[in-house]
Amino acid sequence: MMRVLILCTGNSARSQMAEGMLRHDTGDGFEVFSAGTKPTKVRPEAIAVMRELGIDISGYRSKSVAEFAGQSFDYVITVCDNAKESCPIFPAKTRRIHWSIEDPAAAEGSEEQRLGAFRRVRDELRERLSNFIEDGRDNRVGQAF
Repeated sequence: MMRVLILCTGNSARSQMAEGMLRHDTGDGFEVFSAGTKPTKVRPEAIAVMRELGIDISGYRSKSVAEFAGQSFDYVITVCDNAKESCPIFPAKTRRIHWSIEDPAAAEGSEEQRLGAFRRVRDELRERLSNFIEDGRDNRVGQAF
């Protein structure tokens, strides 16, 4: 089974949404986790926009990357520049993929405007994860994204 760790800074939005989608879309084919370099709490907006897809992440919690120290992963995907820069070292066989994705938690404005930012990020993650899964099926995962 392929093991994937998705990292961002707060483990509050991007990595949580990506974890939920990858778990949902791959079923038993992947073991998926997410963590943050400075974990906070799962954003209610992330829970709301994932619910729109029929994916429930309301039981998820923000975790520190330190919880995964010493564990082996096939892939570590960083979804923000800060996490890429402060990502701990993983064994040499771990493939690292980086996606620089806007932080929806930084969005300001009305609730609908903030939800719009979370939806845009969710949809971008969905597209990238779909390509990641497809490339994995074709044994191309790990090449340039």
